[in-house]
Amino acid sequence: MAEDESASTPYTEDDFYCPICQEVFKTPVRVAACQHVFCRKCFLTAMKESRIHCPLCRGSVTRRERACPERALDLETIMRSFPGNCRCCSQRIELYRMRQHYKTCEKYQDEFGVSSAVPTFQLSPDSVGNSNSNSNSEASTSGNEARHPPQAYQEEGNASPPDQPTFDCPLCEEVNMTRQHLLDHCNSNHRAHVVPVICPICLSLPWGDPTQLTRNFVSHLNQRHQFDYEDFVNLQLDEETQYQIAIEESFHINI
Repeated sequence: MAEDESASTPYTEDDFYCPICQEVFKTPVRVAACQHVFCRKCFLTAMKESRIHCPLCRGSVTRRERACPERALDLETIMRSFPGNCRCCSQRIELYRMRQHYKTCEKYQDEFGVSSAVPTFQLSPDSVGNSNSNSNSEASTSGNEARHPPQAYQEEGNASPPDQPTFDCPLCEEVNMTRQHLLDHCNSNHRAHVVPVICPICLSLPWGDPTQLTRNFVSHLNQRHQFDYEDFVNLQLDEETQYQIAIEESFHINI
């Protein structure tokens, strides 16, 4: 039945992929002027940078849309009956369930360097509520320092903001690039390079695994690093502390 409905629609599977994260839409929103559609989170993140322009065509975006974009409910409805193929295992599945499928698809995780384990945040010695350091936290800190050498971050004379980390391209000799610079650089110069490498951005995160190889680094960048994690989470806090802060802040939100 789903295949019959998809055959009668003018859409193709590519119409349901966000041009920013290149994943199946999650809460799709539509820009009124140009009718381009994005994931809601991708669109709001892009608005922080472009301010007033559509991330795809640079068309105008109203002030109201920048704060509260209109949901593309028609696409959400179609996605519930429109089947697509998993990029890695080719399993046929409704598009609205595709993201959930990716979380359990081992081939997808292997291809894009996504660990099947839930990330575990390590508590930093200077984190809130951790005034008494213990041997475990000290060992964790020294381990992070060994895994994330100082040269991965701001060096004297670099034009990047002082607190913004920089990375070396694992596919060439280009060094000291911000996340966005690395993304643009790889999209421009390494589109055809499919070589197993370790992602320097993933490695810099608290849950980074120095043994995790990414088979297609450029695809991985476009899938996982279109944004800075620091914009959404405090990497200096452990997971339990962040949950507690989120709960406390929720009591101050007026519904």
